[in-house]
Amino acid sequence: MSLDDARARQLRQQKQQQRNALRERILDVSRGIVKSEGLASLSMRRLAEAIDYSPAALYLHFRSRGEIARALRDEGYAQLRAAFAPHAGTTDAAARLKAMARAYVDFGLAEPQTYRLMFMDGSQTTDDNAAMLALIADAFVEMRAANRLVRLPSSAAPAACARAFWANLHGITALQLNGAASAGVAAAELVELSLDAWLAAC
Repeated sequence: MSLDDARARQLRQQKQQQRNALRERILDVSRGIVKSEGLASLSMRRLAEAIDYSPAALYLHFRSRGEIARALRDEGYAQLRAAFAPHAGTTDAAARLKAMARAYVDFGLAEPQTYRLMFMDGSQTTDDNAAMLALIADAFVEMRAANRLVRLPSSAAPAACARAFWANLHGITALQLNGAASAGVAAAELVELSLDAWLAAC
């Protein structure tokens, strides 16, 4: 490689590093706005002002606010998977499902704006939730195979059970975040009551 080629390669690497740094800066500022004020407060113009770049520079990295939201939503799913990870090796399916349920609600309450972005803004797709539902469904498959789902009809498919179980957890989380749940009942207590209703006999 000639000196000129090496220099050109170095310049390309520097430009790529600068592009990557700006992309991360955009996401970092976007994350802060969404966490403190919600998605409605995020705009390309506000971002440009916050990072002192032109809106045109932002569009080189993200074509729209929706694309930024998509990136932040992906980060949220990664966080949720990380919250589930310590429980993945739990052998007992019911214990694993209970642990994941608690982790799910804890995540939602600890990261309210991220949770809203993931599950409450209407922009997510079915693919977003497929991996999470698969983990829940797998536990129901194991319990069905062991004849432990005595409270559920034998015709209830594990996938349907997983969706119903998730709906229960989402309801608890969303009601808490919206301030609609009873102030006298903590979210953790609601989770445990729900788990008893679903899994006490498992």
